[in-house]
Amino acid sequence: MIAETLISDSIPAVSLGDSGSKVLTLMEVFRVSHLPVVADTDYLGVISDKEIFDANDFDAPLEAFVTDQLLKPHVHPYQHIFEVAAIASGCGVSIVPVLSDEHLYLGSISRYDLCNQLTTLFSPNEPGGIIELQMCEKDYTLAQITQIIEGNDARILSLYTWKPGGSTTELNVTIKVNQVDLSGIIQTLTRYNYDIKATFMDQTPLKNLIDDRFDQFMRYMNA
Repeated sequence: MIAETLISDSIPAVSLGDSGSKVLTLMEVFRVSHLPVVADTDYLGVISDKEIFDANDFDAPLEAFVTDQLLKPHVHPYQHIFEVAAIASGCGVSIVPVLSDEHLYLGSISRYDLCNQLTTLFSPNEPGGIIELQMCEKDYTLAQITQIIEGNDARILSLYTWKPGGSTTELNVTIKVNQVDLSGIIQTLTRYNYDIKATFMDQTPLKNLIDDRFDQFMRYMNA
């Protein structure tokens, strides 16, 4: 998933001639705290609501208080969604402008849309269970973890790693698989001395089974 596929048609660009009050209204309407400032198709940077409030003259055009020091976060169309997320997080902006190789403005990606698209990468709507492992980073072997899971007739839907509390040696591995019953996988991981920090299972099939058994029991009692 790359930047050009994430561009939102709804995020407007503003110009140096627009008043602070107009820009603030647009920010409120589109629920962002930044908007791109563009002259024709030349990207000048992003303006924040804080900068407008600090200027304390909402009727003045942006050019009255905007300087050359505008923050200029951006990505190019072919950059991966993870790179877009890194820019959004690192620069603390609510939108990420997308520029052509010639640095011409093409559009913007809202942080809201970015979060929604990132969520889909982790298969949240797919039925299955989640296992969280904790290990030393040097012990992490994706091939072995995959072999264990596939050896239990399951497949990995999503997997990501992260370091808890800024640790430089510990690694947490979160895995979602397409099986609700994780008992076989857990037993095998334990046999291979993996430290299972937590498991999360979709209870929907179990609940449906219990409801069905209860309905059968009630029909039997009422017969």
